[in-house]
Amino acid sequence: MKKTGYAVLPGQVWIQTTMICEALSKRRILKPAFLFFIFLLTALPQGTLFSQTFNSPGEIQELALTLVNRMGDEEALAQTFMLGWTGTEASPLILDWIRLRRIGGVKVFGWNARNLETLARTIGTLQREALAGPLKIPLMVATDQEGGMVRHVKDKTSSAPGNMALGASAFPEDAYRTGFYIGRELALLGINMNFAPMVDLATDKDSVLIGTRAFGGDPAAAAILGAAFMKGQKAAGIISTAKHFPGHGATSLDSHGILPRIDADEELLWNRELVPYRLMVKEKLPAVMSGHLAFPKTPGGEEPASLSSWFLEDLLRGRLGFKGMVITDDLRMYGAIQTTGSLWLTAKKALLAGNDMILISATPALNDSVWTALLRAMKEEPAFRGRVREAARGVLAVKLEYLRGGVPLIPDPAKAALIPDPEARAFFLDLSARSVTLLKKGPLPLKPGTAGRVLLAGQYGAFFGAGRRAFPGAAAYFYEERGNSAELYRLAAAADTVIFCVGGGEDRRLLESLRPLNKRVIVLSVSVPAEGDAFDWADAAAALYSYSEESFNAGFSAILGRFEPEGKIP
Repeated sequence: MKKTGYAVLPGQVWIQTTMICEALSKRRILKPAFLFFIFLLTALPQGTLFSQTFNSPGEIQELALTLVNRMGDEEALAQTFMLGWTGTEASPLILDWIRLRRIGGVKVFGWNARNLETLARTIGTLQREALAGPLKIPLMVATDQEGGMVRHVKDKTSSAPGNMALGASAFPEDAYRTGFYIGRELALLGINMNFAPMVDLATDKDSVLIGTRAFGGDPAAAAILGAAFMKGQKAAGIISTAKHFPGHGATSLDSHGILPRIDADEELLWNRELVPYRLMVKEKLPAVMSGHLAFPKTPGGEEPASLSSWFLEDLLRGRLGFKGMVITDDLRMYGAIQTTGSLWLTAKKALLAGNDMILISATPALNDSVWTALLRAMKEEPAFRGRVREAARGVLAVKLEYLRGGVPLIPDPAKAALIPDPEARAFFLDLSARSVTLLKKGPLPLKPGTAGRVLLAGQYGAFFGAGRRAFPGAAAYFYEERGNSAELYRLAAAADTVIFCVGGGEDRRLLESLRPLNKRVIVLSVSVPAEGDAFDWADAAAALYSYSEESFNAGFSAILGRFEPEGKIP
């Protein structure tokens, strides 16, 4: 073992030493036992195993190994757990998992983040419990804050227009600044890990799950934008997690409810889905989220990639050369557990396959079968025990690189008042304008004086706010989930211009009901645009890619002719 300024004493050696001393003591051979113990202490340089903590100096990989060697099996296993919790305050159960088990991380969901000051205070409570442990190892605190469709921490946080808007603007600097501004707001709350960027490709246009969450369909463009987003987050102190490896974009199925099977062989994956990972790994990507997706034409076969050693060890770590940590998508998703039948077996297979951390969206009971079965397997199966300890070392290495001197571990709740970041909000408005893509120009620009009677139709409050600022006195037809086409038709018949916001299939059905009317129809699309789409008969159409307030403001500004849209379909 390489010599360093501090000693490394493997856990097994310490256990054996203790056993020897106990045996000698029982035989009343006190002097030899004492001398043996003194020999160990004097043989170790100052700053030994007995004092090494997360904050000790040293090379990252060696210190990570030292910390793992100080851990018993339970503490090493706990580092591989990332759990969600219920409510906005720290639940007693999640506190027990931190205090008694010393788990490695927690995940912030939307139900935890209804108030930013409360969230910051809660994260501080969780981190204080973690830092009170003997090794002083902090938690990874993660969330999904992609921008666009997926933004788990809402309240007053800035609303970025999302990945497809970045693809439409096509400027890497926009992706960098998006990652930076998202990361800077998360850092104020004590969140140090983001499950972003999402680098799945927009290959299947019918995919509701992916949609505008993708940068676009071009692998090279997605790679460049993903790498820029990652570097922006790093500048803000955030651990980026690229997802969903190896790629969720070529299916319209949702792995929350089924195991998607994607018709792509290894060569196609390498030249399409894996292109973003290939670039980002070279740029030192810290973390990857494994997806619950099967690729039957690859050596991974029918097994989910998240449970496949071929995907995680042979392909990701071997062929791509990835050095960071791998975390599963939520193991409670049906795409993960349908092949094993139980959560604990899924968790075991995930760790054996090469994941370093398992994500479970709920908080299991303290002695739940997932924990007890995995701990039993560690005691009975040396290979599994070794894999878990290796996984814990991988988690610690990323923590040591990012969580020492980066994002404040204990956030100041008062700083939640700095959100939204005014600089970020101004930037996202500019980005929204750059991304607006004109699909059909028609009568645009259209001024209030020539639009006649205007009807706004859609599902989003921000759409109506921006629309009425642009066209004061406009009538409105607001609906939730399913609209009434007869009512819409009646209101549209009394208007001269209908401005319709299109998102999903229900919006398209309602829009189609207006086709027989001889009215001016302008479409603002917040979904994935496609030439020759269902609204190609409309007089004018523009793609916004997002339902944020900034995107709607930009869309109506384009209708009014305040700028000429230059976005391109990504």
